[in-house]
This record gives sequence, structure tokens and C-alpha cells, in this order.
Amino acid sequence: MGCRRSKIPTLINRMNEIKAKLILQDGTVFEGIGFGYPTNVSGEIVFNTGMVGYTETLTDPSYKGQILCFTYPSIGNYGVPSMKDLDEYGLPKYFESNRIQTSGIIVNNLSNVSSHWTCARTLEQWLYDERIPGITNVDTRELTKKIRSHGVMSGRLVMGESDNSKKEIFDYDSYNFMPEVSISQPKLYGDENNDSKIVLIDTGTKYSIIRNLLKLGFSVIRLPWNASLEDILSYNPAGVVISNGPGDPIICKDTISTASGIIANSIPTLGICLGNQILALAGGARTHKLKFGHRGQNKSCLDLNSRITLITSQNHGYGIESDSLAETEFEVWFKNIDDNTVEGIRHKNKPVIAVQFHPEASPGPDDCLYIFDKFKDLIIKNRTAAS
Repeated sequence: MGCRRSKIPTLINRMNEIKAKLILQDGTVFEGIGFGYPTNVSGEIVFNTGMVGYTETLTDPSYKGQILCFTYPSIGNYGVPSMKDLDEYGLPKYFESNRIQTSGIIVNNLSNVSSHWTCARTLEQWLYDERIPGITNVDTRELTKKIRSHGVMSGRLVMGESDNSKKEIFDYDSYNFMPEVSISQPKLYGDENNDSKIVLIDTGTKYSIIRNLLKLGFSVIRLPWNASLEDILSYNPAGVVISNGPGDPIICKDTISTASGIIANSIPTLGICLGNQILALAGGARTHKLKFGHRGQNKSCLDLNSRITLITSQNHGYGIESDSLAETEFEVWFKNIDDNTVEGIRHKNKPVIAVQFHPEASPGPDDCLYIFDKFKDLIIKNRTAAS
């Protein structure tokens, strides 16, 4: 008996040839063709070197307030899956939040054809549906070289003939994104009767962080970014995770204050990306803005404990000042192979660890999933010591 072949969906982009331009803060103009939703936006211009995973990337809340340039030359070839495709935990399989988080996107070539067995719509249609503009036919290599040379800068994506470039440029560094990316009310994932609950402080969390905590057997209580220490302790958590998220960590003053209390109370804690920076600030270290950040799926990091180099997925524009850790009770755990920046820290006396990269990946390699196991080990050791 022959096998039945299912038809793979193939969708064609229906683009209107709208002229568009990207205007950088220094006056540089890149011309191209607009797609997605026909609106003008401003934001910080950043680039991502990943070759796959644009659905996960675009829904990562860490990109809030940014116009994202994809360095991979052709984007959109496998289309966009349905948000209704859920995993065993009821979380969307192919997305990291419930919407596109970037302000706009920049690509060299928008694929005319989208074909994949999960394809439900084209990238162009997805952007239109979510009112996000894009620009294609841009020399993304030249744009990326400029950002690498001069550093990230703000800019405007202008669709059509109307040139709003003289409007005030968005001030990314001083903006508080937390009310836009964090949950407003507590939310439970998993069994409410589970004795092992993790409080997740949501500073812009990805669904994959929740998914990996559930895989470890925990239930997860997702709390707003400005939850107090009293709020957290009321759940009697086995541990705390401070998530990834956008913007300058110094703006998250409420979260930093709460993190100080978490450290003082010796609660097993894992910080991820922005959470890494928040824990460092809570411990007395300093942070700074990187010249052009780390955004991609091929970032090499050295584990100073095992001396093993790992390939990591990253998305951040700020980092911890290495020298400032000498004044704290934290020590460097991971270092970036390329620029020697801090990629992870450990508390010398408390069960607190943090990484700058994304151990949950999505998209990216899963070399670092063991970080979640390290976190679980801290919880087990803490319980054993308390019993």
C-alpha cells in the first residue's frame, strides 16, 4: 500500500510596491520597498545574525522598541505558523509571546514564496495583521557594517512619500518598557497543588522559559515586573527566575530592589539576560551599554568552571561591567569568546546564578539547556540543607 502524501502549503506574497526608506539618526538613508503595514515608526536599529527562527525572534519581548535588521539575506521562505498550534502545556509552539514585539523589520530580500508544512500565512501578511511595517531591497550588509562601526543608533522607517524624518527620534535608552511587556496580574502555569513552585518575575519573558521550567516538574507563577518581595514570599516558592526583557536594566528599579531582597533571603534564583543584569545591579555591580550588542544564535561563551566553550543564543544590548564585580559577592561564570564580556555570574555564598545568553534558545542551539538543571540542583541542595 503506497504512502499518502499531504500537500505542503505554498503561499505567495501579495505586495504593493510602496517606496520606503530607513533614515538613521546620523542622516544616512537606505531606500527600499515597503511591506507589511503601511505606517511610519521610529526605534533603535539593531541587527540579528541568525539564519532561522524569525517567528521566535520577532515575538521575543526583548526586541520591544527596536527596528530589527536580519543579516541573513532571504527571509520569509517558510512563512508563519498558526498561533493556535500549542504544546502540551498550552503554550504556542512557534512563538515567544502573543504578538510581534519589534517596531519594524529590515530585510535584504523578502521571499516571494512561503512554503512549509506549518505555514498558515506569509511573513508579509503577518506583519500587516499586526500593524508592523517592514522594508526590503535594503543593503543589509552595508547597514550592519555601519552599526558595527558606529554603534547602534535610532532611526525611522518611513513608508510611502511622506517623510517624517524630522520628527523627534525615539529615545530607547530612557524608556521604561516594563508596563508594555510584563504581565499585569499573576498567572499560574501547571498544577496549583504542586509543592514545587517557581516564581517567574516577568520583565518580558519568553514562553520557552516557562516551558523549560514546566519540563523540570515545577509549576510556574508568573508575576509582574514590579512584584514586591512580600508578593514573592507569599507563594513560598522553591525558587525564583528573573526573565529576559528590553531596555536599560537600571530603569527596573523596583525589580532591582526586589532582587536585593531575594539575594538577602538566600532564595535559589536564576537570572536570564536582563535578569542577569538586574541581579548584578542588586548585588552592587554596574552595567553599561554595548556598542552594538549580541543578537544571534552563534555566540561562543566559555564556562569558566568546566572550561567548555558553548554556542549560545543571545539578544541583548547591555552588559555587566566586569571590573565592578570585584566590589560584590558575585564572580564571573561565563565569558564571551569574541569580546571577553561577562556572559554569566554566580554568587559566592548564595544559591544565585545568572546568564546573559538564552539557555532556552528558541531560536538557536540548545547547548545551554543544562543551566535549568543547574538551577534545579540549587533548589534541591537548598531544600536538603533546610531539612
